[in-house]
Amino acid sequence: MLNQTKKHFELLDGMRGVAAIAVVLFHFMEIAQPDYRNSFIPRSYLAVDFFFCLSGFVIAYAYDHKLFRIGLKRFFALRLIRLHPLVVMGSLIGLLAFVYDPFSDLAASFSVFQKLGMFLSGGTLIPYPAVPERYFNLFHLNPPTWTLFWEYIANFLYGLLLVRLSNKVLWGFVILSASALCIVAFQSGYLAVGFGADNFWAGGIRLWFSFSMGLLIFRSNWVIINKLPPLLIIGLLGLIFFIPFSEAYGKIIDPILVIFYFPLLILLGIGAKDLKGRFKACCRFFGEISYPLYIIHYPFIWIFMSYVELKQPNLEQMSFIITLGTLLLIIFSYLLLKYVDEPIRRYFGRRLA
Repeated sequence: MLNQTKKHFELLDGMRGVAAIAVVLFHFMEIAQPDYRNSFIPRSYLAVDFFFCLSGFVIAYAYDHKLFRIGLKRFFALRLIRLHPLVVMGSLIGLLAFVYDPFSDLAASFSVFQKLGMFLSGGTLIPYPAVPERYFNLFHLNPPTWTLFWEYIANFLYGLLLVRLSNKVLWGFVILSASALCIVAFQSGYLAVGFGADNFWAGGIRLWFSFSMGLLIFRSNWVIINKLPPLLIIGLLGLIFFIPFSEAYGKIIDPILVIFYFPLLILLGIGAKDLKGRFKACCRFFGEISYPLYIIHYPFIWIFMSYVELKQPNLEQMSFIITLGTLLLIIFSYLLLKYVDEPIRRYFGRRLA
């Protein structure tokens, strides 16, 4: 049984950090090798489903036993303070990268009001798919924000409804959403959907299953006590992102991984032996930078895309840029966390208290 005392799961932090880095590399590779079959990390889009499942577990773990005591207003305020400063920052960085992209003048074809609309869209999480040249992303300035749109909806529904559901009803949610997820996978051929105007609802279905499963993991007190090396458990997650892309089998592989494999990994992470020393500190570090890295990296991917379209660099040059760019984004994310995000959260946390 899962101990109800509040423990910090550092291994889950490390897993979240690895998934965030995999997303960054995936987005770089989408530009360098647009055909997923040529990408060395083609299945990292599934990191989103891992994030959603982990989020469901963490929310239930943190709030199931105190939500009614602190009240809905405080819960929503706490979630807003935790998530939204970087949402706004990502939109601002996206606007600056769009307007001052040194390799593209695409921004010049949009009016000031359209650019303002894009910024407000990203900052308020109101979808505004305004740029057909770049796949009608729901939030052009910072495309990954689409997952935060659904994350907010999940938090809202959790506070109003999901926290009150019995396990029997929650099981029904999980079974129905798993069926819907399989339908999405078979229709699309894979689960890299949800970011654009033409696949908007698929994002909601991805969240519906994984977030519900995360809640069920906590509510059911599921855990797999194990003595596996923590690095092996992290490796079992990372391995997924390198599975070769297949048009024929993606519609089968993706839902199997999301429905069965990711929950299993979270159970292993929950039940792993306690971390110590430098490895524990390393996992904490990557857990801390995972959210800022995920939410601010894409504006720089747009600049990389403009550079590739204009300069047409060779594979060796792109490999160097991707490696250096990923390292610099990790450093930038850490600085943004420590000098912008955390001070803002402390300020509003004091105001809320």
